[in-house]
Amino acid sequence: MKKQLICLVMIAAMLLSLAACGKKTETAGTDDVSPTASNDVAATDNSLQYIQDRGKFILGLDDAFPPMGFRDDNNNIVGFDIDLAQAVCDKLGWELVLQPVKWEAKEQELATKNIDCLWNGFSITPDRLTNMTMSEPYMENKIALVVPKDSSIKSMADMAGKKLAVQGGSSAAEALDMDENKAFKASIGETNEFADYVTALMDMETGHSDAVLMDSVVANYMITEAGKDFAVLDDSLVSEEYAIGFRQGDEALCTAIEGALKDLKADGTVADISTKWFGSDITTIK
Repeated sequence: MKKQLICLVMIAAMLLSLAACGKKTETAGTDDVSPTASNDVAATDNSLQYIQDRGKFILGLDDAFPPMGFRDDNNNIVGFDIDLAQAVCDKLGWELVLQPVKWEAKEQELATKNIDCLWNGFSITPDRLTNMTMSEPYMENKIALVVPKDSSIKSMADMAGKKLAVQGGSSAAEALDMDENKAFKASIGETNEFADYVTALMDMETGHSDAVLMDSVVANYMITEAGKDFAVLDDSLVSEEYAIGFRQGDEALCTAIEGALKDLKADGTVADISTKWFGSDITTIK
């Protein structure tokens, strides 16, 4: 009986010991998960190394978006953003590859690594901030109406019952769908989407649309270059900023390009490029 009691005591002690070890192991395992998971997340961001190993940086753009990126008379892709990206690539030792994309499919092109960024008067929007890694802004812009100079449309309110042209997949189209702009959208008689702003402006010029909703930076440049009798209204739908869009999580690549842009701002390169296209340095790079 005494031996049996001793055995029971020893068994109970062993069970308590095992239980204690089990709790310790479980706690240790929980503690180990957090830093390991964090390191794994950091380790997965090989975005900068990916570009460095390949030696090429593929820039996705809409090639009908002057002056940010467009085709000249010789069918070469030129523009402010192109010159800026080339300066960045020269500084970082990469080859710049320009890849026009269908703007409606830009997110898919980025996600499937057909391109490394979207850099072409690319506006910061809530949706893009959620689904992409966005750089710091480098230029201010506003979404405004472009109308013929002799138009009776002088403000957003005058668009009631009128026909509006817009580029599909653009930030202007996204702004039109914002909750705060529901009343304006509802007041429009008809909205027509086009593949690019050049076509949208042509549609307005022929009288099929009454106005074009678009980026003021682009509108002012196109009006000046083409010598058209169009006007950009002071009344705007939304103010915004241009930035560079990367795949979500490509923080290392984004940081490297931001650093290069700041260096190029400091040495005067950015000012020279901006003056070439706009007559002065209108960038907001710090």
